[in-house]
Amino acid sequence: MQGTLRTVGWLAFFASILGAWVFLYMMAIGMDLDLFGRPGPMGQAMQGMDPRMDMRMPMAEFGPLFAMWAVMMAAMMLPTMVPTLRAYEDLMISANGTRAGWFGVLLGYFVVWVGFAVLITGVQLVLLFGGVIDMLGIARSPWLQGGLLIVVGAFQFSRAKEVCHGVCHSPMSYFLTRWKTGFGGGLRMGLGLGVFCVGCCWGFMVLGFVGGVMNLAWMGLATLFMVIEKLPQIGHVVTKPMGFALIIAGLAVMGWPVLMGG
Repeated sequence: MQGTLRTVGWLAFFASILGAWVFLYMMAIGMDLDLFGRPGPMGQAMQGMDPRMDMRMPMAEFGPLFAMWAVMMAAMMLPTMVPTLRAYEDLMISANGTRAGWFGVLLGYFVVWVGFAVLITGVQLVLLFGGVIDMLGIARSPWLQGGLLIVVGAFQFSRAKEVCHGVCHSPMSYFLTRWKTGFGGGLRMGLGLGVFCVGCCWGFMVLGFVGGVMNLAWMGLATLFMVIEKLPQIGHVVTKPMGFALIIAGLAVMGWPVLMGG
């Protein structure tokens, strides 16, 4: 019975990830975007629309935009949770863990990221109606694009990143110091892990405003990096080099228009 529940749980987990990516791909196709978020003729027309026009535009409405961000959280962040869920399984026998607790950890983690989806949806709408970004979520100014890259890059060197990444990188230590049994205990631990994970990875979501929030190539690359960042063997090695890369990219984005103008 336990083996069946384990198989069903993991199959449902990976099916959710696959379903989220398929949904985002179909949404991008519907918006006439390629894998790099570049618009075709229809997408270009939507990109130039004024969000204050008296017509229904999903990317300018809270409900559809929140749904997009919530699915994006599942697509990008659930893959990073594999080491955490495996660590919980390692403790299921020795620490009286249960499959219900496993599901509780997963649910708590995702609830926190859905909460973050609410927040970033509100931020995107404020930026959109303020004229800071376009309908595709792309910042209109290279100074803002470069600034975001530099801020997120600098965050990679911060104490907050170090603390949050330490928890995400070593979930076993988190479980051992905060262990609680049952579904409710798993839920509480999942909520705590989700908070640390948001603290660790929020910047990579914000960078969607650099290349477009529906840039599937960027989303895939960011997901891959966040998965690598949480691997026990090498996760601690890649954090600061990524910070350097983002800062250099930010300076290049801001400096390119200056060089071209000169």
